[in-house]
Amino acid sequence: MERAAFLIEASGERIPCLLNPASVVMRREAGVRPRFSVGGPLTGAGLSDSPLLFTGGGTTEITMDLLFDVSLSRAEPPPENVRLLTEPLWRLTENEPKEGEYGRPPTVRFVWGKAWNIPGVVVAVAERLEYFTQAGVPRRSWLRLRMLRTAGEEPAEALIPAGGDQTEPWSDWPTQVDEKDVRRYDLIGDGEGAAERPDLIAAANGFAPDDWPVIMDFSGVDDPTALEVGQTLRIPPARRT
Repeated sequence: MERAAFLIEASGERIPCLLNPASVVMRREAGVRPRFSVGGPLTGAGLSDSPLLFTGGGTTEITMDLLFDVSLSRAEPPPENVRLLTEPLWRLTENEPKEGEYGRPPTVRFVWGKAWNIPGVVVAVAERLEYFTQAGVPRRSWLRLRMLRTAGEEPAEALIPAGGDQTEPWSDWPTQVDEKDVRRYDLIGDGEGAAERPDLIAAANGFAPDDWPVIMDFSGVDDPTALEVGQTLRIPPARRT
């Protein structure tokens, strides 16, 4: 289960997503615009289409929806406020002043396994906050991030943080096993109508609590916050040696 992340090119800092994007939308606009003269647009009553000016370039826009929930955080101790988890992504839209230069957002790469490696600049973020405590502290965030692709070369090896690659520590669990080695676990709920938390499910099945993504990935669960009472999960066998 490889998590999507953003790599800041200047520093090599890696900002992982808590969960992989729920959706990714890509939009392309070519470098084309209507032709204009001093008097206005070049057009005429006899034309079915206005003349076009091919300017070159264009823009490629990537929009994604990301989910953050404090109950799924692997930090110790877990944060109380979900905005502590989303703050690093908000900072990607800040203009960083440099001596003698105008401020600008940092250039980043959106990386996700081997399929996604896109250089760009995060131009907008917006989040919907949910599940507030009595003190008004949000515990869940749906964050929409908009990024514009920039011209960039293939990533250098140095962009991958020293000491590891982009895989997670649970990636050596087998994904294809004999079904007789797979256990089933029925969600019985927490007594208040909600399903158990993913970390408690992991602990109840002999895994470390922060290894809950193993079970979610093996069971094909895309949203661990949407588990339902009565749902059956597939529990994988032990880690490969």
